[in-house]
Amino acid sequence: MSSGAPQKSSQMASGAEETPGFLDTLLQDFPAPLSPEDPLPWKAPGTVLSQEEVEGELAELAMGFLGSRKAPPPLAAALAHEAVSQLLQTDLSEFRKLPSEEEEEEEEDDDEEEKAPVTLLDAQSLARSFFNRLWEVAGQWQKQVPLAARASQRQWLVSIHAIRNTRRKMEDRHVSLPSFNQLFGLSDPVDRAYFAVFDGHGGVDAARYAAVHVHTTAARQPELTTDPAGALREAFRRTDQMFLRKAKRERLQSGTTGVCALIAGATLHVAWLGDSQVILVQQGQVVKLMEPHRPERQDEKARIEALGGFVSHMDCWRVNGTLAVSRAIGDVFQKPYVSGEADAASRVLTGSEDYLLLACDGFFDVVPHQEVVGLVQSHLTRQQGSGLHVAEELVAAARERGSHDNITVMVVFLRDPQELLEGGNQGEGDPQAEGRRQDLPSSLPEPETAPPRS
Repeated sequence: MSSGAPQKSSQMASGAEETPGFLDTLLQDFPAPLSPEDPLPWKAPGTVLSQEEVEGELAELAMGFLGSRKAPPPLAAALAHEAVSQLLQTDLSEFRKLPSEEEEEEEEDDDEEEKAPVTLLDAQSLARSFFNRLWEVAGQWQKQVPLAARASQRQWLVSIHAIRNTRRKMEDRHVSLPSFNQLFGLSDPVDRAYFAVFDGHGGVDAARYAAVHVHTTAARQPELTTDPAGALREAFRRTDQMFLRKAKRERLQSGTTGVCALIAGATLHVAWLGDSQVILVQQGQVVKLMEPHRPERQDEKARIEALGGFVSHMDCWRVNGTLAVSRAIGDVFQKPYVSGEADAASRVLTGSEDYLLLACDGFFDVVPHQEVVGLVQSHLTRQQGSGLHVAEELVAAARERGSHDNITVMVVFLRDPQELLEGGNQGEGDPQAEGRRQDLPSSLPEPETAPPRS
């Protein structure tokens, strides 16, 4: 579901016909539940989990495990949902881990709104119990697979490539989740697919956390069906609060920018924090969906100064002389100057859209929006209409233009690439198309050269 390692392009398909065979193979490889002495088939998510983190972390465990075994995406998502739901309905007090005296003292120092007691659970024991729950569900479904796990869904072509580049560590994470409804047990008639890129700084913890919890939190918002963009915005805010609590417990200092896209039926909803970006290409024209959060933006600068902070130029514009982003999840010591409040926007899709491109600043700092169309069209021409590896070429283009940062690029095709090739490149930009944006914040002029990230 999410990954930060260098990754080649991938194609998402329904794979419903593979469902029975997959369950047979899984149960042959694991003929019995795990005993207390058996090694875990996955890595436990840390040492402890708070109650609010359980659903997202266990779903991530299941999706990663099943995905590594090539499970059909709808089956993997439905299995994960059923196993997580069953476990959450049980009494989890047996996994409770009492906080140390030092942790209790830190909790006493928190603000009034954070003084509710935090229940921490032993992650290792929980992960073991969860695998056995997943094993039980697989055994039940081997006899009769539920319709939700076999239901056909739209087949998405998603090209993804992520590299560490010249940086010492890979701090990006990304999520490609076409089976959003199955993972969260949503049974309404609206098809949903979710895609996201998170660009960490000061460590990978915040980016990984966001890649696990933003979509999980969004799925649980009551307004998901009536106001999806609002649900995404609230999910960013709550994920930031959750990570700040974790950061205080575990002394983490990292942060992450992020951008996500939720396609719900015929409407595209996007939300973002910081300078990771998403653009839409429609009939060969770039449609601007968002304005990244940078400290030199006048509204961001005014907000920071109103809080008592400052924006200064030290090789680039920075908040309080440190961070080159003005909004992010995490960055516990820069709150509230670095805000965790996301922006969001929605746009009705007409069927004439070509693709979405989500990427971190390691790409967009060196590749202008208007050049994306030509790069993609050139790739499709050389590959005779195959878009499977287009993200690799876009990443290579960013490296050739001097990017030294981590680079993650995700291209979500909304039409068959062969159709795009036959239609040809209809232009490199359409100012009128940008004027047709819906519910967007007022745009500000972008600097000629985007600042490097910290």
